[in-house]
Amino acid sequence: MPEVKSIIREVLPKQGQLHMEDVPTMVLCKPKLLPLKSVTLEKLEKMQMEAQEAVKQQELAMKELSQ
Repeated sequence: MPEVKSIIREVLPKQGQLHMEDVPTMVLCKPKLLPLKSVTLEKLEKMQMEAQEAVKQQELAMKELSQ
């Protein structure tokens, strides 16, 4: 099969409007790092730990008084 080279010329209109199609493309952004625990959750956990420690200290004080 012989190779046929055809030349395609670009034709621009001299009158009227020229339309150009803009194809949207994906834009990649840096990933955003999210905290594993929220600040509120950390505060609640801290309050819970402090309350548990206070209860343990009270229990130890009660044991020492009863002995």
